[in-house]
Amino acid sequence: MEQFFKKVILMNDVNILSIESSCDETAAAVVRNGRQVLSNVISSQIETHKLFGGVVPEIASRCHILAIDNVVSQALEDAKMTFNDITAVAVTCGPGLVGALLVGISHAKALAFALNKPLIPVHHIEGHIAANYIEDPEWEPPFICMVVSGGHTHLVHIKDYSEFDILGRTRDDAAGEAYDKVARVLGLPYPGGPRIDKLSLEGDPNAIKFPRVTLENGSYDFSFSGLKSAVLNYINKASMKGEQINNADVAASFQQAVIDVLVQKAILACKEYNSKKFALAGGVSANKHLRAAMQAACDENGITFRVPAPILCTDNAAMIGCAGYYEYLKGNFGSMYLNAYPGLKLGEKINEQYQLQP
Repeated sequence: MEQFFKKVILMNDVNILSIESSCDETAAAVVRNGRQVLSNVISSQIETHKLFGGVVPEIASRCHILAIDNVVSQALEDAKMTFNDITAVAVTCGPGLVGALLVGISHAKALAFALNKPLIPVHHIEGHIAANYIEDPEWEPPFICMVVSGGHTHLVHIKDYSEFDILGRTRDDAAGEAYDKVARVLGLPYPGGPRIDKLSLEGDPNAIKFPRVTLENGSYDFSFSGLKSAVLNYINKASMKGEQINNADVAASFQQAVIDVLVQKAILACKEYNSKKFALAGGVSANKHLRAAMQAACDENGITFRVPAPILCTDNAAMIGCAGYYEYLKGNFGSMYLNAYPGLKLGEKINEQYQLQP
């Protein structure tokens, strides 16, 4: 039945209207056949949340409500399409901020119901992984992928589209979360990650010996809370002694400690799983130093390296449309009972919402 279903739908182009609203970007896109991005519209809330030094969930939800209709309309206009040209509607259902997710899901359900089109629930991290398929149309599983963002640090074995083995994940702070917290202590404005990346260009990455936490032997898990605490202790001790702090050296040394751990775990996983293909994904993968370090390490070990363009690293709807396409091929449609799942784990299915609807 599944093979017959695939043959039928592949006779025509599959145009997926996708929506992403898991945090502080309201995004919509139209993606054709999983890899061709016809439009990708993103409405950022950075300037709003900058006043508070981070994302305020309630404010994020209200901003999504105000922006989503215009963002969807703009995505269709940019793609030179109408709703009649859309094959299905894909939407992020988790993980993320529950209120923010509900705005996107409610809008997607309303569209799917009114247009009588399939509704496709998409996992946010699966979307980040899928951004690599957009960047390189020839890229396909299997490969090892590291997802590094403000809320997640995952090392994943991509066995097939929508088939994952999680090798490791953060046990406390995600890498991006550590970046934001250290940036705040250094007095850098939100968002902190790009600010540290830029400031580190002026510093010495070997000036301060911050710890590299690799955990027990054979573990692919991550822990960045100790590194964060080490940076805070260094700054507090220097302040108590009245010593001058070189913020650029702190930023560069902190960043190098994070990158060293990420690169080490990535290469070890590729070797253990005999993978000659490795990809980065997630917001932190836009970091120039991380991209360069991963490229160098992969080149040294004969591993093909891929990373999405920066616009596809941050939260966007094009990646959701790409991931949604492969869920569509499997007939993984959602019902009008689809809810938000803020703690949804990668690879976890959502009861009957993931079953082929009659």
